[in-house]
Amino acid sequence: MEPEDRQNPEPGPRGFRIVFSDEYLAVIDKGWDLVVHPAPSYEGETLVDLLGEQLAGGDDAERPGIVHRLDRGTSGLMVVAREEETHADLQRMIRDRKVSRIYTALADGRFRSRTGTIDAPVGRASRKRHRMAVNGAASREAVTHFEVVEALRRESLLEVKLETGRTHQIRVHMEAIGHPLVGDHVYNGPVRYGLTRQFLHSARLGFPHPRTGEQMSFTAPLPEDLATALESARKADSL
Repeated sequence: MEPEDRQNPEPGPRGFRIVFSDEYLAVIDKGWDLVVHPAPSYEGETLVDLLGEQLAGGDDAERPGIVHRLDRGTSGLMVVAREEETHADLQRMIRDRKVSRIYTALADGRFRSRTGTIDAPVGRASRKRHRMAVNGAASREAVTHFEVVEALRRESLLEVKLETGRTHQIRVHMEAIGHPLVGDHVYNGPVRYGLTRQFLHSARLGFPHPRTGEQMSFTAPLPEDLATALESARKADSL
């Protein structure tokens, strides 16, 4: 399935673009500083506010249509529901691991192996409630697969695939193995290349359409800030 408008520019930090939309669902390319849904700790405008009546489904009035989310500070693709039955179907597909979510990440350091799997439960950190942690409070299963696609002098460019979708999962897992994401000050990542957020982008999204069964596949290129940071990392590598 092709995006709705391939000529749309990338979203700004607090913006988004609709990559695909029909009567059942929409695929969104989210800007990095846009919060997905309302929360007690945040008073600004959210993706749910901006999409308004285009979203539907689910029991939570504050997050209609939301079946998964991206952290504030993480850009890229996510799918939302536009009606109740599709919302339930998408949630079930995510639970059954039929939705493919692949991220591009820049992690600190060089990895010993080209591929790997991190299987470590994630829950709320005990002393810093804004953080999650391996084996934290009320931990739940969390599985992350990664592949090093480019090894630089100080960093590694990764393709990361989620098997589960816990809050901050990729960020927590990368810190846990000693390779925090560049720019991720919450999880002790080095701040380099002018980044003001973690180098993490939801680059590819795939799933069978809940109504037609057609295999949907979408990609979103790196936004300008991450592309610039990666170029700087590559230049530093060549010095």
